Amino acid sequence: MTPSLQNVVGGLDLRCCDCMDLMRGFPDKHFDLAIVDPPYGINAAADKRGGKQHGAAAAPSKSYGAKTWDAAPPAIEYFQELKRVSRNQIIWGGNYFPLPPSRCWVVWDKMNGNNGYADCELAWGSFDKAVRKFVFRWAGMLQGNMAEKEVRIHPTQKPVALYRWILENYAKPGDRILDTHLGSGSIAIACHYAGHPLTACEIDRDYYEAALQRIKRETAQMTLIDTPNPSRLGTGHLVHGTQHGVVRLGNQKEE
Repeated sequence: MTPSLQNVVGGLDLRCCDCMDLMRGFPDKHFDLAIVDPPYGINAAADKRGGKQHGAAAAPSKSYGAKTWDAAPPAIEYFQELKRVSRNQIIWGGNYFPLPPSRCWVVWDKMNGNNGYADCELAWGSFDKAVRKFVFRWAGMLQGNMAEKEVRIHPTQKPVALYRWILENYAKPGDRILDTHLGSGSIAIACHYAGHPLTACEIDRDYYEAALQRIKRETAQMTLIDTPNPSRLGTGHLVHGTQHGVVRLGNQKEE
């Protein structure tokens, strides 16, 4: 068993441990929704592009140091355990895993433009819902909210705005959220803003410490102001016919 480290920040239970060890400690269907971004098995952490300019990208890619955690996807036991402890799941990289057919997919359009990186990322969902698309720029140094740029601390970091949108569209108020691969901690910040209790773990001590510091800074800022600043989340929009929504704070959705 991997040595465990635990920090509780408000409603966020953040642990440095193996995700399988974490899930074994919970009863069936303990969590209402698991939102996870496990390794895809594509060596994204090998730092092959660090310091290099890829395609027509505006600048060289940031180097995060080479690690091996993305050398292989999770074993089937991971997905079985994830389904056991959660009522519903949203799994990033679902197109890489042997998951059952679903009509529910989340498409994140990163507005990458004409460069060598993927235009979109896909998440498999267990819900009986149609495919939905979220548009938010995440193209190197260009982000959807340039006024409040997020500092990248992880090679596969996703923006807080993306997780905020997922919570608004797939979680009910008060739902207990699980994340088995905390990474940069973006989901924790989104859960903090939305008031969702979160249990999350990260096995890599370096990532865990960096994420923890980021989360503590963000939550400390929230306690110093009466009204949260929506610009800290950035904006995005849901593409579905002519319906568009703006990411906002609180539990409201914009119709």
